[in-house]
Amino acid sequence: MSILKIQNISKRFQGKSALDDVSIEINHGEIFGLLGPNGAGKTTLIRIINQILQSDTGNIFYENEPLKQRHLESIGYLPEERGLYRSMNVLNHLVFLGELRGLKRRDAIKKSEQWLEKMDILSWKKKRIEELSKGMAQKVQFIGTILHEPKLLILDEPLSGFDPLNVELILSILKEMKSQGKTIILSTHNMKSVEEICDRAAIIHQSRKICEGEVINLRESIKKGHYALRFQGNMVAFVTALWTDFELLEKRELSPNRFETTVAMRSSAEFEDLLKSLIGKVILEAAWEVMPSMNDVFLTNVQSSEKSQKASNEK
Repeated sequence: MSILKIQNISKRFQGKSALDDVSIEINHGEIFGLLGPNGAGKTTLIRIINQILQSDTGNIFYENEPLKQRHLESIGYLPEERGLYRSMNVLNHLVFLGELRGLKRRDAIKKSEQWLEKMDILSWKKKRIEELSKGMAQKVQFIGTILHEPKLLILDEPLSGFDPLNVELILSILKEMKSQGKTIILSTHNMKSVEEICDRAAIIHQSRKICEGEVINLRESIKKGHYALRFQGNMVAFVTALWTDFELLEKRELSPNRFETTVAMRSSAEFEDLLKSLIGKVILEAAWEVMPSMNDVFLTNVQSSEKSQKASNEK
């Protein structure tokens, strides 16, 4: 069952299309990746969902009801443009944000302190926002977004500016929230995080949705039949064993007579055939299918869309 259904949304600014007939469905309890180059229309769509902007055409449904202002009480939104009152101290600011979202002051204080401790900045609760580093301020804004325990969380570039340790902290929190039944829309350029935590994703390019699906299916859709092998032995013997059914694409010597290679299948050869051809010729340590990354998915779909658009314009 979907928590958010986006149907045929279009939006233009001064005659230029920001969104062109975009339809996306986000299911309960999933982490959904919203991807696209800068200027593709992602942030415009997010602002329409949060009723900061109105679409020109189309509809959005929240739990099968037309999206209304009252639904925003159960939505948490972290915008790409961070905004905190610099002169307020951390705890007071979080309590202020919590009360705006309907929390009682006592609950807002308790939840704020719990989250500050979880994110390892409780000792800074009396500091003014202007005294915080960029990373600490981002943690505060993230806490303010989730303090009221929203059913749907919309995050626009939440990992931007964080070091690797804090990226892992945020991702672990998002996984925990998913396990609690929360739904998360993650708009990001961090493709590794999409692979790690997103169930499904959509790519928007030049105001149009160009693909949508389960992350694993999107990756499998552009597979090229490449396999990686790590082995001990003679490289000449390895290449000879490949014969005509397989092509050596890359090789890397790890140590004397120990290699890691990438090969491509030819004709109707199968992975099992590859293994059979190498048994007795070299000592295999590991063999695995090379899966395209989400970065590969992103580039492939964007480049394909641009070629199609160019061909259409030339007609």
